[in-house]
Amino acid sequence: MSSARRQSSGRTANDRDVLLMLSAIWLVIAVFVVDTFVRLEFAVAVLYVVVVLIMSMSRDRSAVILAGLGCSALTVLSLVLVHRMAFPDAAILRASMSLAAIAITTILTLRNLSAGERLAVIESQRKNLARFFSPQLVDELAAIDTPLSVIRNQPAAVLFADIVGFTDYASNRSPEEVIALLRDLQSILGSRVFANNGMIDKFLGDGLIAVFGLPHPGAHDVTDAVQCALDILREVDRWNRQRTRAGEQPLRIAVGIHYGHVVHGDIGGESRLELTVVGDTVNVASRVESYCRNLGFDLLITAAVIAELHAEGSVVLAERFVDLGLHTLRGRTTPISLSGLRGRPSLQNFGRGKPIACSQNLTFNNGAAYRKASPTM
Repeated sequence: MSSARRQSSGRTANDRDVLLMLSAIWLVIAVFVVDTFVRLEFAVAVLYVVVVLIMSMSRDRSAVILAGLGCSALTVLSLVLVHRMAFPDAAILRASMSLAAIAITTILTLRNLSAGERLAVIESQRKNLARFFSPQLVDELAAIDTPLSVIRNQPAAVLFADIVGFTDYASNRSPEEVIALLRDLQSILGSRVFANNGMIDKFLGDGLIAVFGLPHPGAHDVTDAVQCALDILREVDRWNRQRTRAGEQPLRIAVGIHYGHVVHGDIGGESRLELTVVGDTVNVASRVESYCRNLGFDLLITAAVIAELHAEGSVVLAERFVDLGLHTLRGRTTPISLSGLRGRPSLQNFGRGKPIACSQNLTFNNGAAYRKASPTM
């Protein structure tokens, strides 16, 4: 359907251009005939400016230039045909007025087209920025001269979030149901990221990657990232209550956050460029989010995040997490310290008061307390 609309729009544009061209041609003929064969004591050729204005409606710079040059040439030709080589002062004055009017109109029209093109580029840039940044940041970034394509290497907090068990869920639903669910989810995730000064790196179908601290580092980037995660969990809980009342299955969201240096820039080919972040910090954040399934927590953060929360003065926020010890993430050889959100058991397969994870000789009881235990396989 969209293809049919584009074809219809293309035909309409072509029909409009043809109509403009025919109108301009008829007007050129009329002005030339009157200017050449009718003895009038005023600068009839000034009416050529209307031809230039008509061609400006096509938004084609070359068409405007050709119209201006053509009308100027016809003005001179009329002068020669009427007066041969003996030009009275009045005729020269009228021709000069006409040429000046045509030139001024052409120049102003070209400037207007250039301004329109620049506005279109700016609007396109703003729409592109709006895919990644909050409305407040879009206004700020649109006003600066430094392009975001410049590669940056700076510290930032990276947040991964997605639905646990989405593949199984989607396999039993119609495509329409799946798309409707993803739209609702991405609306929740995106709004919480923007509300906490984050940047959306990309949507991942059933989740997203968000970055806090780009393009300009702030004083509370990690605090914003953790607060965003808490907001996401709260909003998903509210969403699940609505789904339960509607007789639909509640969903579990898993969130992982890591803090460190990232490389920020655009990648891709000439036909498609994507503004994104890469680096070890991004890889670790992805692994931390995946590890939520192993430990039964909906939100896991690394020791680097905890340390930065203290550095930013968000001690109360840091104390909401329990130290889960060292864990070796998939694809990595060095263990990393993880912390989970206190008092928030997983929404799936874990009962109240039962051990929900066992690692590094620690058994965790619904994320609220732990005791020494022997490791389980």
